[in-house]
Amino acid sequence: MHNRFDGTTFVTTLKVRDSECDAQGVVNNANYLVYMEYARHEFLEAQGVTFADLVRDQVYLMVAHLEIDFVNSLSGGQVFDVESTVSRKGAKAIFDQRIVRVSDKAVCIRARVEVIAKINGKLTRGEFFDRFMPK
Repeated sequence: MHNRFDGTTFVTTLKVRDSECDAQGVVNNANYLVYMEYARHEFLEAQGVTFADLVRDQVYLMVAHLEIDFVNSLSGGQVFDVESTVSRKGAKAIFDQRIVRVSDKAVCIRARVEVIAKINGKLTRGEFFDRFMPK
C-alpha cells in the first residue's frame, strides 16, 4: 500500500485479498465501501489528522449520503487505486472517489460520499473541513 497526492487527487494503492472475494471470485460489493473509507482515512492522516485524535477531541466524522456506481469487478490479487478528490458544499465535505484497476486502468467504482462533522455532539457548519480543501 502506498499513497500519493498530486495537489488535487489523493491516490491510495491497494491489493485485493482473497478473503474479500465472494464465491464467484470477485470482490464482494461491501468491500468497495471499506476500500473507499480506508482511502479517506489515509487522506486525513496525510493531512496530520488521525481518528484517535478526532475521538479524543470529540470530533466525529460520519457519512451522511453515498452514491455509488458499480462499473467493473476486481478479483483476488489485483492491484487497484482509490482516487479521491475533496470539496466542500455547505456543512459537508464531498469526496468524489473512483476505484481503478491498475493493470488496465478500468474504472471499477465511481462514488460520491458526503461527510458531516459533529463536534462535542453538535453538527457543525463544516468549518472543520476548511483546512483540507485544495487551495
